[in-house]
Amino acid sequence: MASGRTASQEARMTDERFSGFGAFILYTITAGMMLFILAPLLLVMAVSVSDSYFVTFPPQGFTLKWYAKVLQDRDFLEAMRLSILLALGTTVGSLLFGVPAAFALVRGNFFGLAAIKGFLLSPLIFPALVTGLALLQVLTKLGSQDARLNLLIGHVVVTSPYVIRTVVTSLQLVDENLEDAARTLGANRLTTFWRVTLPQIASGVAAGGLFAFMVSFDNYPVTMWLANSEYSPVPLVLMRQLVNVFDPSVPAMSTIIILMAMVGVLLLEKLVGLRRALAA
Repeated sequence: MASGRTASQEARMTDERFSGFGAFILYTITAGMMLFILAPLLLVMAVSVSDSYFVTFPPQGFTLKWYAKVLQDRDFLEAMRLSILLALGTTVGSLLFGVPAAFALVRGNFFGLAAIKGFLLSPLIFPALVTGLALLQVLTKLGSQDARLNLLIGHVVVTSPYVIRTVVTSLQLVDENLEDAARTLGANRLTTFWRVTLPQIASGVAAGGLFAFMVSFDNYPVTMWLANSEYSPVPLVLMRQLVNVFDPSVPAMSTIIILMAMVGVLLLEKLVGLRRALAA
């Protein structure tokens, strides 16, 4: 039987398709789209180093004093610490809930499976403000007065669907024959999951965890309803700064958050490969 195209032939065909005038047009359009997407972020970064005491563009001069001011702001540092701890707790909670839920959706065969899947993914559909208000009403009726616990519960609710979606997609690509072989050779369910299944879905778990962390860290609509004056994460502090004193320290805070997101993406690329994770 004739063999298929070799890898070198596939690469040569790809190079031929992405060469010439058509490739120039494609790259130009792609570069324009990327510039359009990144322009707001670049604008924020540029304003954050302006020497002016007011937000102006183009920036006047160059200074890092606004970053020094931000890093000495106790309110911002406390909010940053709270947001990081909240995002880490949310990531752990979303993984503990989302991974088993994804297994149930992929491997389960019971009545109402489609309805349960729709319910678990519903936070992706409903407006975040509505979800936050609903969570506030539910937690109030349950008598929960701990703002930190309320924030953790609310963020797990809105971030779990990201974990579920990525892990579901990864599980659908898993070779179940390998799991059956491991069970036949004497491995129990836990060992089979840890040694056989988890390595195959690691990219999906990592991508879901990263999405959960970033959505939690930067979540304003749900946080607005569940936080209080004592426990205010970074999004609320930024909003207060925008209302009270809109100087370049606000873009400096935003730039720090942008850099944290970039570090997260680079870390994901280093651990499991960005393309592999996003393809999950």
